[in-house]
Amino acid sequence: MNKQLHIVSFDNPFPPNYGGVIDVYYKIQELSKSGVDIILHVFEYGREPNEQLKKLCKKVYYYSRRKFVNPFIGTLPYIVTTRNDEELLNNLLADDAPILFEGLHSCFFLNNPQLSKRKRFVRMHNIEHDYYRKLEEVETNFFKKYFFSKESERLKQFENILTHATEIFAISPNDCNELKSRYSAVTLLPAFHANTSVTSVSGYGKFAFYHGNLSVGENDEAAKYLVNEVFSKLDIPLIIAGNKPSPQLTKMVSALNNIQLFENATTNEINQLTADAHINVLPTFQSTGIKLKLINVLYQGRWVIANDMMVENTGLANLCSIANTANEMREALIELMQVPFSEKEIETRKQNLNNGFNNSKNIQILLNAI
Repeated sequence: MNKQLHIVSFDNPFPPNYGGVIDVYYKIQELSKSGVDIILHVFEYGREPNEQLKKLCKKVYYYSRRKFVNPFIGTLPYIVTTRNDEELLNNLLADDAPILFEGLHSCFFLNNPQLSKRKRFVRMHNIEHDYYRKLEEVETNFFKKYFFSKESERLKQFENILTHATEIFAISPNDCNELKSRYSAVTLLPAFHANTSVTSVSGYGKFAFYHGNLSVGENDEAAKYLVNEVFSKLDIPLIIAGNKPSPQLTKMVSALNNIQLFENATTNEINQLTADAHINVLPTFQSTGIKLKLINVLYQGRWVIANDMMVENTGLANLCSIANTANEMREALIELMQVPFSEKEIETRKQNLNNGFNNSKNIQILLNAI
């Protein structure tokens, strides 16, 4: 194909070990396989430059986030104004290739007059102001709560910059519908992920499993809900894996014999636990975007129990047992722990997932646009 594309990433996408960067990394991988020459621009803050990206990209530029910015002042969102670097603009102006901005985070230069004649695409990972409003709701620290509230307001105002995009790529049907109500050129581009085939195994596992970045309020809340409301009233073993659990969660887990907390698990260890579990439990209290861990557990694990917010408008509800209250979740756990996962279930997953979440098929949407 030999088409050139600039990609501006909000973070270093390698290793692909959390939501947003998983989508970025596996999208880059598919574009590279398709013969696209990628010029990658990375705002890094703690994740080291690596050789892997050089193998997939023609060129990789790194920029430091402007951490000294006061997060409470200014009209621009903090996540945007800290990713403002004149060197990035100069590098984008070195040719006339299309540009893909990953998330509103990276859109500081989207409406720059010097780029007005360029194809400019935006990948939306969330409805960001909704996402930050939900973070505010679950946050207990006063300063963080105030920051999330202010950031949500600023993001709502800033989102209007999307009128300058040639095309907006939404990550979920829900987000696609919402963005279409405000902007004209919106296309659904499903999430990219690590899985190429369904690897779930039939039979029984011995425990239930929940994982997530526990430093994120949403995941910490979900884990505490499982401990307090669900598994404290059962004798079914639960393993929770994730980095930086809150002191409250650690204390709750230590009081119960059937729950184990696995801190700082590697991606390989999480994948192994996902596959070994009899049930992956996935409650969420945040319905924006799409939960990549839902896709992963459906490709890799056995039974999945989720709530409506986790599966809403994903087309994946029929592959999960839905439980919206603690009581419903306890009942589903007791029932499914007795039921072996079957080859028939695996076949159903293959058919459903290959239709909607096939990376090599979905990359054609982006290739047609660029």
